[in-house]
Amino acid sequence: MTPQNVAMGHRNDALRAARLRAGWRSMDQAARELQAHGQKLLDDPHFTVAARTWRRWEGAEPGWPPEETAIVLHDALHRWPEELGFTAPAGWIRPEAHHEEDMKRRTFATVTAAALMPGPVATQHVDPALIDYFQQQLEGHYRADMFLGPHDLIGTVSAQYQLIDKLVRSARDETRRGLLRVGAAYAALVGWLYQDAGDVGAASFWRGVTQEIAVRSRDPHLIGYSLVNQAQVRTDLGDGYGVIDLCEAALNDDRIFPKVRVMAMQQQAHGASLTGDRAAVDQLIDTAGGLISRVDDDLPWGNACRRTPGYLEVQRATCYGRLGLGREAEHLWSQVLDAVPGTARRDRGVYLARHATAAAGARQPEQAVEIARIAAEIATETRSARMLRELRGLERAMRPWQDAPVGRDLAEILAPVTKGA
Repeated sequence: MTPQNVAMGHRNDALRAARLRAGWRSMDQAARELQAHGQKLLDDPHFTVAARTWRRWEGAEPGWPPEETAIVLHDALHRWPEELGFTAPAGWIRPEAHHEEDMKRRTFATVTAAALMPGPVATQHVDPALIDYFQQQLEGHYRADMFLGPHDLIGTVSAQYQLIDKLVRSARDETRRGLLRVGAAYAALVGWLYQDAGDVGAASFWRGVTQEIAVRSRDPHLIGYSLVNQAQVRTDLGDGYGVIDLCEAALNDDRIFPKVRVMAMQQQAHGASLTGDRAAVDQLIDTAGGLISRVDDDLPWGNACRRTPGYLEVQRATCYGRLGLGREAEHLWSQVLDAVPGTARRDRGVYLARHATAAAGARQPEQAVEIARIAAEIATETRSARMLRELRGLERAMRPWQDAPVGRDLAEILAPVTKGA
């Protein structure tokens, strides 16, 4: 790397950040530590890493390390080279990638079998009382999700969806339509669990299942809800206009309950924040706020607006953070978090991570680090990919201080959370 490139700031920031998280304060120290780590890991006293090699790695053109060095880097820094700013050569496949993909395929195939069970099935009597049974179970799953997180519930909820689908194939008339309605709610929950676990592909699949079952139920409220579910996935993909299109489609039906209208408006606000439209964000959330008092249905699904304290201000603060309005977002998060109960631990962790990011955007790095301490503890417990994504956003927001003591404190706090992620 030329002196001009150094001056212009062209360097491998991903490797540099990983080095600092490991506690290696200089590139010379990093080379020594990695060499010692490799000699022990490979049982090879001849394994070497020169200081000039590490300096090249942190430069503008890091190249690609030999395969055994890639393995040592992963073992020491818990990242593969392509995650550390190196450019992978054609044909590179991580040594563990085949196993990871095979496990992921098997898990997804097992769970999605619940949505793709071939028919027909043996006809059986279906008692209408089963609709209430599944609705009561659904409320229990929502509560369990708050305490357990996604990984422990995906199998349970999808298995119950499979049972509902089996019963739908035998039920008739109103019983069948009632089971379709509750089945759509179960599919939506499986989609959410996958989304919280960080598997956008599986989440999108189950959002599609939700929409299909909602349409089959002919319930306009569920159809609107399914469109909002699809919009949530588009939000995670950063597709602001896709979010807006789906939410506008939901809002175009005048029959939908106020609850569905509130959900669609707040989600459309997220789409507006992705397109940089603050005025639309405020207008949508303010309008939704005027409908909250009219939410009085007894449907078992989509009740976050009633269950979550400060629901709409949570959305506004999130949108402000996405828009880069650090001070406004930080002020809102301070207010919102005071009302969040300790039992909503995972949501609290997500909000804390966003609050910390807003504090960094407001040029308050010390406050950001103190907030991050609590968020990191919750992230370690819940294994929520959503929370991990928020903490990675915090890392990016804190880059101006990564060489300062406060930046090193953050790297130490987040190391247990991001290790191996």
